[in-house]
Amino acid sequence: MVNRRTLITRAGIGALGASLGASLGAVPAAAKPNGKGQGNSTTFNVISDIQGDLNDLGVALDDMATTNPGSAGLAIAGDITPRGYDFEYADVQKRMDKHSHPDTVAWAIGNHEFYVPKYKDPNTLSQDTWPNGVVEDSLFKSFYNFAGRNSIFEEFSFGGIPVLAIGTERYMRYHDEKLWDEVWMSDAQFNWLDDRLKYWNQRSKPIMIITHHPLPNTVSGTRNSLYLSDYLQSDRLLDVLGPYRNVFLFSGHTHWDLDLSDWYTRRVVASSGNLQGFNVFNTGAIETGYTDNGKGGEQTVAGGFNQGLQVEVTNKTVTVRARDFGKKAWLKEITVPLD
Repeated sequence: MVNRRTLITRAGIGALGASLGASLGAVPAAAKPNGKGQGNSTTFNVISDIQGDLNDLGVALDDMATTNPGSAGLAIAGDITPRGYDFEYADVQKRMDKHSHPDTVAWAIGNHEFYVPKYKDPNTLSQDTWPNGVVEDSLFKSFYNFAGRNSIFEEFSFGGIPVLAIGTERYMRYHDEKLWDEVWMSDAQFNWLDDRLKYWNQRSKPIMIITHHPLPNTVSGTRNSLYLSDYLQSDRLLDVLGPYRNVFLFSGHTHWDLDLSDWYTRRVVASSGNLQGFNVFNTGAIETGYTDNGKGGEQTVAGGFNQGLQVEVTNKTVTVRARDFGKKAWLKEITVPLD
């Protein structure tokens, strides 16, 4: 299967300044809750990057149903399909329907949802003739029809916990021949995000954000040149997020192993005045894992790979646990105090 590592030829350019937030390493996991939470807690799961690996998706759904049977929601941070064909979305829905999962599912859009124009037909890759008669609007319509909404940015509630999905509103290859998968966000999306952050922060709620592409200089892989320029307006997005200590941003795209020490970080935006930063988590991936190759690039993780997160929110803390769904094993956890 052709994936973004063989399709994307434009290397990342430039970088933001290094993150001032320190990455935290693994915390050995002992006894784990059954997923129903303790007392007044709310639990949910976050996964990303299915990319056609429906067997592993089924394994992940079954494992989440076992470890977190009281889950208030499931967030899926993009790359739902391998290419964005309607029949691929339908295949994902069929697999979801075969397995237990929460009623509330928050979908974010990923770059693989825009790969139909690279093909003359589902069996013929033809990038030289891009976009092969495919119009940009049809790609968004396919996502909207599947996700059951009419906007890229959307708010969900997981048991009263706000979950905000954000993502690109353009597939940039249609707008600039030098670009491919970079994220472009409209003024409307930025204003909406700013408004929702202020609203929930005033109500002392932790705010969960799911987005496919990672912010530069945050979690695993994001100091690699492949991921330094995913956002065309990264400074603006950081400025919006920077003031909020109780923001928890979950990003996918890299597929980098959750067993790495920088799976979590606090990203500080010095100009915001919040010197504790906001929280950023790598989501792992359902399909194929990657890690650093020691030469400024990346390499696949040997063996099977099927990872994601379980999140537990109380009135005082947020605990995030990294899970290997295939091995049915907890990898690590961290508990973040809330202000």
